Amino acid sequence: MHLQTVYRPSGYYGGAGKFGFHQEAHLTEASHLVSDENREKLFSEWSPYWDLSRKYLLEKSPPNLIRTRFLQAMFPNSCFIVMMRHPLAVSYATRAWYRRYRINWRRLSRIFEHWLVCHEIFRADRPHLKNVMVIKYEQFVSNPGQWVNRLYSFLELSEHPVEQRILSKVNDKYFNFWQRDQNRFFPGFETRSMVKRFETRLNSFGYSMVDLDLCASMDE
Repeated sequence: MHLQTVYRPSGYYGGAGKFGFHQEAHLTEASHLVSDENREKLFSEWSPYWDLSRKYLLEKSPPNLIRTRFLQAMFPNSCFIVMMRHPLAVSYATRAWYRRYRINWRRLSRIFEHWLVCHEIFRADRPHLKNVMVIKYEQFVSNPGQWVNRLYSFLELSEHPVEQRILSKVNDKYFNFWQRDQNRFFPGFETRSMVKRFETRLNSFGYSMVDLDLCASMDE
């Protein structure tokens, strides 16, 4: 995303936890940026960072979640793999990142809402995509071998053994933060407000703030 000049990076729209609130950050095949000239420019700017002998060339910037239709228009044979993770884990991790670098501080509820907005945009865009697979992080870490092979099958590649150690309990740290905040005075107001405002929208993605163990399967 930051290694090209065809479309604006998320930082132009406020960066992590904010870019999805800007309508112009959502790009589709209708964008004026879709052209042969820009297609060649985008490929040339990314190419120095790829091994062009490979069957697949990877671009993994998270904000491209709301630019899949644009990227498909630019590269019609693209495949999209979306890793979805419980937004409480994403939100607490994003807030910690803010604090570490002392930038763009935002309330937890606003970061959480941003996750919902971006994934709702992607959900509406998904029927327009030819090749797309959605994987839930929680399901992946519980059985990485199975999911890696399903991913490789989606890409029409042979099976690949998983040799790396995969941590399966990382979300627990963030869920503990959530449970702690529910029992604190001022954070408790925010957590109750989040449940009231967002729980139903969150349930539509197979997650819950009330039942943290809920992780419903996603259709591919």
